[in-house]
Amino acid sequence: MTEEPDDLDQFDLEQFRAGVRSFCDKEIVPRMNQWEDAGVFDAHELFPKLAAAGYLGLGYPEEDGGEGAPMEYQMVFAEELAKGNTAGVSMAINVQMHMATPSLARFGSPELKEQYLRPALEGQQVAAIAVTEPGAGSDVAGLSTKARRDGDDWVINGGKIFITNGTQADWFCMLVRTSDEGGYRGMSQIIVPSGLAGFTISRTLDKLGNRSSDTVELHLDEVRVPVSNTIGKIGRGFQQQMQQFVVERLSACFTAVGASEWALAKTREYLGQRELFGAPLAARQYPVFKLTELSAQLELLRSHNEKMCRLSHAGADITREATVGKLVAGRLLRDVADTVLQVHGGMGYMEENWTSRFLRDVRLSSIGGGADEVMLQVLARMDGYPV
Repeated sequence: MTEEPDDLDQFDLEQFRAGVRSFCDKEIVPRMNQWEDAGVFDAHELFPKLAAAGYLGLGYPEEDGGEGAPMEYQMVFAEELAKGNTAGVSMAINVQMHMATPSLARFGSPELKEQYLRPALEGQQVAAIAVTEPGAGSDVAGLSTKARRDGDDWVINGGKIFITNGTQADWFCMLVRTSDEGGYRGMSQIIVPSGLAGFTISRTLDKLGNRSSDTVELHLDEVRVPVSNTIGKIGRGFQQQMQQFVVERLSACFTAVGASEWALAKTREYLGQRELFGAPLAARQYPVFKLTELSAQLELLRSHNEKMCRLSHAGADITREATVGKLVAGRLLRDVADTVLQVHGGMGYMEENWTSRFLRDVRLSSIGGGADEVMLQVLARMDGYPV
């Protein structure tokens, strides 16, 4: 998986896809109902298996313990991971790969990467991203968790909320204020290990969907962390986090393709089996045309994802493309979920049917990783509007 992007072999990619599918069908899909009922899955048991298969470190350099694979492999992995109604576990894995670790890989010191990144890519440590606060969600510049310097330590006070992997995380990539400058100035990204004095989980959150993914609220009271745990430059945390968000949104675009493709395929099969008024639903124009329209939109998103892979290889700034993709992907997933449930009728509304969980899970796609409204604001500003 180290060949040059221009030399990507489609057969190799399809072989890789088949391997991911086999892994998911064996290790994840059969256990999803159990994990959903429990409200958590065992990341410390699953992540080493993912790492042994070469998945957790796909996009990271070999010198950091990764695979050095081109972006297309990450795309295929995210697509296959999202199939099988696995949203909660899929999200947790994407946090490990694309939300908590990109800044560390790009800006972290060699010592910090050896202590935290390598074990995360090996599946020995579970990572989480801690940005959102009770009073600062979409408005990242409004966060108030503060770290004051005391000699060689940061002393952190504040709270974080909606933290995925929170009950199991060994460490958190946390964005905090390290100066009294307001707005986006004076923030830093700091690795905060769990289990430190003053570091507590206030509560585990009960969510509408993605129930197999543990999500928590954190409280920090005089938590001491070495200043050497700062990722990159002190005071550049906001800018680094914005770049990390781009990777997260790219991952969300890949995931949306896999989840939508799986749901549409299952529903096409159902249309051929379900008879209504003496004929299969597949003979009725409205549901067929609706699913066909969604499939067309899915093809456009897939093409957009492939474009982002090519631009990424070329070293281009894909902030706009990832923002467009995230907006479109979230809305497409929601439309797919609503449509497939409607087509399944009353049975689609039952918890015993896959469509009910799918609907609940994908609703997060237009909120997490940047709400639709934030994506629109980013794009509007790029277009020159004073919003």
